[in-house]
Amino acid sequence: MYEYTEVAPFKYALSIDNHEEIVSALLAFCKDNEIYAGSVSGIGAVSEATFRFLDPATMKYVDRTFTEQMEITNLIGNISIKDGEPYLHIHITASRSDYSCIGGHLLSARINGACELIVEDFFDGYIGRETDPETGINLFKF
Repeated sequence: MYEYTEVAPFKYALSIDNHEEIVSALLAFCKDNEIYAGSVSGIGAVSEATFRFLDPATMKYVDRTFTEQMEITNLIGNISIKDGEPYLHIHITASRSDYSCIGGHLLSARINGACELIVEDFFDGYIGRETDPETGINLFKF
């Protein structure tokens, strides 16, 4: 599913296997390494991605799946804990073959080529999550 190496104390270079789903593989890595607070960034290529957008007027999430070859030009996010499990909040920008970009909150993406991530473990840090009743968003809870 993935390979990794520790490149500095509590900092990892992570390569997710081709055709794997990014969010699932990253969650597995966090669970396997007991990472409950941290950050993630990366690049790569995908053949399918589902993005999420919160419409503030309706307070409803709108999900949209794109099925085409795209380059990940930016993947950034944080790792926290919710209900005792690692929780990922990731945003992504992907470039299409016409060089236009799309992006948003990442729900899932299937790798087609490579996915190279840097994961920083905040080690003894604690970042919790709690659903905010006003917005319906899972926000940091310290």
